[in-house]
Amino acid sequence: MKNIFIIFCICLSNICGAQNPQFKVIAFYTARNDLAHISFVHEANRFFPKIAKQYNFTYDSTNNWNNLNADFLSHYQVVLFLDTRPDSLPQRQAFEKYMKQGGAWMGFHFAGFALTPSDFPQNWDWYHNEFIGAGQYKGNTWHPTSAILRVEDSTHPTMKRLPHLFKSSPNEWYSWEKDLTKNPDIDILLAVDSSSFPLGNGPKLYEIWHSGYYPVVWTNRKYKMIYANMGHNDMDYDNHTNKELSFQFDNEIYDRFIVDALLWLGGVKK
Repeated sequence: MKNIFIIFCICLSNICGAQNPQFKVIAFYTARNDLAHISFVHEANRFFPKIAKQYNFTYDSTNNWNNLNADFLSHYQVVLFLDTRPDSLPQRQAFEKYMKQGGAWMGFHFAGFALTPSDFPQNWDWYHNEFIGAGQYKGNTWHPTSAILRVEDSTHPTMKRLPHLFKSSPNEWYSWEKDLTKNPDIDILLAVDSSSFPLGNGPKLYEIWHSGYYPVVWTNRKYKMIYANMGHNDMDYDNHTNKELSFQFDNEIYDRFIVDALLWLGGVKK
């Protein structure tokens, strides 16, 4: 009877955990721009439900950006942008209000992209200049390449379980218009280590970085947010097969960061 009682308590605990999540996450995505970004979205929508179950939070996703409104957002404590960003004024206003009222956000790779002129112009100053702080996209490496990343703020809750240096999954790395080191609100968490250079292999010479300082993960102290530049899987474009050659979450150390980032954003005290 004692063993049966113990099993019953364990099962009841699991049921209660599922019914009483620590926090709720909603991910927005477009999945229409670049096969590498689409690959990442699909990968994320496989990965996040698994860790949600493991760490007792809920994960929902939607490609309907009209859900970016006050009523819908009121059901979630953490918002993710897996790719792109909202484009309509009501959606943008709802998101800005959500963040200024204490909401939490994590954006990946293309969610920070803006370039005028392009299909994604820099026409949202609060988001690109104040919130993310990077301004417009300036350039990128090619092909998607692994980098050695360096922890820049080991005191931040999302960095405490990471080694000082680690190797990332292949990614297309962005550079930015604004110097984040000169913004007092920005706390840079991860940057490309100089041992990564040369980073990228072209064929265009400007797609290969040989020096410089490149932040890849940071937070804005005025908000509960994290931007991570990772989010572009390597695809076999050269041979026109479009086969997926790498995955972002195929990296134990990066996954550890993602888990700790979500728990921090969700307000979980470890």
